[in-house]
Amino acid sequence: MKITVLGAGAWGTTIAKVIADKGNLVTLWTFEKAVTEDINSNHTNSKFLPGVVLPELITATTDSIGAAEGTEFLIMAVPSLYLLDTVKPILAADSIREGKTAIGIITKGFLPGPHGPRLILETLEDYLPGFYHHSLVYIAGPSHAEEVSRGKVTGLIAASENAKNSIRFRDLLKNPRLLVFSSFDVRGVQVAAAAKNVIAIAFGILDALKSGSGEFADMFGDGTESLLLAAGLNEIQTLGRALGATHAETFTSISGVGDLDVTCRSIFGRNRRFGRDIIEKNILEPFKNLNDLIARISEINYLPEGVAAAQHVKILAEKHHLKMPVSIGLAEILDRNIKPEAFLQNFLENL
Repeated sequence: MKITVLGAGAWGTTIAKVIADKGNLVTLWTFEKAVTEDINSNHTNSKFLPGVVLPELITATTDSIGAAEGTEFLIMAVPSLYLLDTVKPILAADSIREGKTAIGIITKGFLPGPHGPRLILETLEDYLPGFYHHSLVYIAGPSHAEEVSRGKVTGLIAASENAKNSIRFRDLLKNPRLLVFSSFDVRGVQVAAAAKNVIAIAFGILDALKSGSGEFADMFGDGTESLLLAAGLNEIQTLGRALGATHAETFTSISGVGDLDVTCRSIFGRNRRFGRDIIEKNILEPFKNLNDLIARISEINYLPEGVAAAQHVKILAEKHHLKMPVSIGLAEILDRNIKPEAFLQNFLENL
């Protein structure tokens, strides 16, 4: 059985390892030749997943069409900013064109469309052959590559309108330390996975202010962080309902509160780190506004996906007339329209 993962970042590499550890051959695509050589020669991905030895069953390549051709399962792990550019070439693969490959997506975020941001699966359905309509599987949950790759116990949701495909991906990924559950709420799971990164940046800002000195260190504590987390979860639910989420329990399960909690609190969270860097390193200073930040995101040297998601969430909130002060406020911070301290003060005063 041939299995392909597109994207050799930390999470894509981890998913490839999870699958290969079960005895499956995995082709891992990356556009970076140095990463390819590291994986094939040393069985490590020292750039994105240092300290983890990869199974010899993983083979890396820079040929995306070759990687996609003839594969039974294909998992897309490319960041949302680059996803469509990666998907378009593989449409030439016969197994994709004929609908023979089951496709799962672990990318988090939204994708731009002619009428505003869209969920990832509905966007991909516009590009992929008709076989894939209502059959794609979206996979998310409270997981960090640094932990899952080392066998720490956690869980994932495999959401699809196609129950058979959901079960196939569940069986492909699950092991005694990685629990995988099925869900029909494709929209709710996607919204939770994308919007939680926005809240995590805000959480990182609060965490840095709480850990510093001055009036905010005196004002903020663990309870303040829980207050922000709860407010953020309410906003994720609000957006999810507006975008067609079908199950309320999506937001109280591992794909909702579980994923939000670990993203906000874990030391491995890049979005939490970015929020802290806004305070501690003044990381926004070189950028004019949010558009400039997104265009030059590679200068950060790590990828906080909540940056692009913040812009998309703000647009969607305004389009659907939703009250989402944390998410919109975070977008305003990233757009250099308001200082984090002023935002938090205003937020607390208007609760």
